Amino acid sequence: MQDLPFHTPTQFVALALTLFAGWLLGLGSSSGGAKWRERYEDEAGDHAGYRHQAETDLREANRRIRDLEAECEKLKTEATAAAAAAPVAAEAAAESGGGWRGWFGWGRDNLSRIRGIDEAREKRLNELGIKTYREIEKMTADDEAALEQRLEMEPGAIAKEEWREQAALLRAGNEDEHAKRFA
Repeated sequence: MQDLPFHTPTQFVALALTLFAGWLLGLGSSSGGAKWRERYEDEAGDHAGYRHQAETDLREANRRIRDLEAECEKLKTEATAAAAAAPVAAEAAAESGGGWRGWFGWGRDNLSRIRGIDEAREKRLNELGIKTYREIEKMTADDEAALEQRLEMEPGAIAKEEWREQAALLRAGNEDEHAKRFA
């Protein structure tokens, strides 16, 4: 066997302590510790900047949301007021003779907008004294039967075409609903 430089356990412990002390001295004297510290501080600064920007963006988004909610409430209030005023205006228009006003057509509605009434039939209705949606809307079943005879229509055609319902929608200004149901 060869001769080893260290024979006793004390010598081995001394060798281990010397290696450990050298390792600590190497770490303490190298620039690696400073480099990692600088990297850590840079990352901490970047993170703080990012966090500050995120908080600023969040505050701005919350402010924008509050502004939009306030605008939405304002529009709801205006829509409610307009909806409340619309039936009153429609009723006033109906009472005064209808919606369509022309130089020679005072008090007349465009009856040809009702499905089943063409221009010729509208002219005939006007000759019979029916000029507004309101007059059609207020017709009874007996009135419809008599009008069908005078216009030489099949019995029940007015009810089938739902003239009264159409006239009510048009008189109230529900153009979209009328277009959906009767177009």
